[in-house]
Amino acid sequence: TMGLLLVVLVTVASVQDRDGAFRVLHNLPGSCKKLRKIWVDGGYAGQLVEWVAAKFKFSLAVMLRPKQTRKFVLLPRRWVVERTFGWLNHYRRLSKSHERLTRTDEAWVFIAMSRIMLNRLP
Repeated sequence: TMGLLLVVLVTVASVQDRDGAFRVLHNLPGSCKKLRKIWVDGGYAGQLVEWVAAKFKFSLAVMLRPKQTRKFVLLPRRWVVERTFGWLNHYRRLSKSHERLTRTDEAWVFIAMSRIMLNRLP
């Protein structure tokens, strides 16, 4: 994966990630037709996985840590999200939200990712 953003959704802090996932997946652009699998952690298991299976052509792969393990276990593919957050942390404008509208914060994320992608061009 290249770590490119498909959708950005900024919500108020009272919205749980699992509830926001329904909105994010519903807003995927039509250009994501080649999308086959999205890796998610255990917090997204259950109703979301069933909803995606019924509505979309791609699937959600839930990454769970082994039940017999009591210590920290690095989950596969977890680093992709953390890497993207690390890239965005280089932009001070995204460190705190001073905006009235969440759409403005979403625009700033797209601006930062556009700059990241442009810097990768040869």
